[in-house]
Amino acid sequence: MNKLTINNLNLFYGETHALKDISLNIPNRQVTALIGPSGCGKSTLLRTLNRMNDLVENVKISGDVHFDGNDIYRDSDVKTLRKRVGMVFQKANPFPMSIYENVAFGLKAQGKKNKKELDDIVEESLRSAALWDEVQDRLGDDAFGLSGGQQQRLCIARAIAMQPEVILMDEPTSALDPIATHKIEELMDELRKKFTIVIVTHSMNQAKRIADKTAFFLMGELVEHGDTKQLFNQPADKRTQGYVSGEFG
Repeated sequence: MNKLTINNLNLFYGETHALKDISLNIPNRQVTALIGPSGCGKSTLLRTLNRMNDLVENVKISGDVHFDGNDIYRDSDVKTLRKRVGMVFQKANPFPMSIYENVAFGLKAQGKKNKKELDDIVEESLRSAALWDEVQDRLGDDAFGLSGGQQQRLCIARAIAMQPEVILMDEPTSALDPIATHKIEELMDELRKKFTIVIVTHSMNQAKRIADKTAFFLMGELVEHGDTKQLFNQPADKRTQGYVSGEFG
């Protein structure tokens, strides 16, 4: 079953045609990786899935993005959409507040005030982000005191706390060392049981390790997509073959 269905999507930044007639299905509770060289459109596509591109001037979008059958550009309230579709950025961006308040922030903004309920959701979210055991004794400490990898897991916990259905990740491990990267990848493997995950990654090895499906982009076009093993081992398009074999990119 598909969680998101993209049909004939075109996106322009002013005169620049950044996404060209993209059609792609994103299955429920699987990890879909978007790969391709820098500037190929993969992060732009990711940002269309929670309408982050609405914040950019001179953007024109045509085509459809359906989320559980509803067109997100015609039938959805942006605020509701962004609650259902969480986002984790390339650089960890904790808020300048305590570990606890980072996770509780969105909940409080929605009007949740019950201390016991907040405590329970914060703990559950930190556990889901594989961070609880490391921070349970210092929830009142400044989030900036955490390591880079811990900060990124905190941002994942913050997203999880809002109980989304989809988590978008834009190169979430590119600033992390191999050990922290491994922890985030292990975490994604666990999270796919509950969430649909779409990840932009510059690392083909990461896509191979974690993704059920992979989509290859080149110069704003979706060249090929399908099962990860097949795309890497038996690509149908010569351009995909060239990229995954390291001839360019």
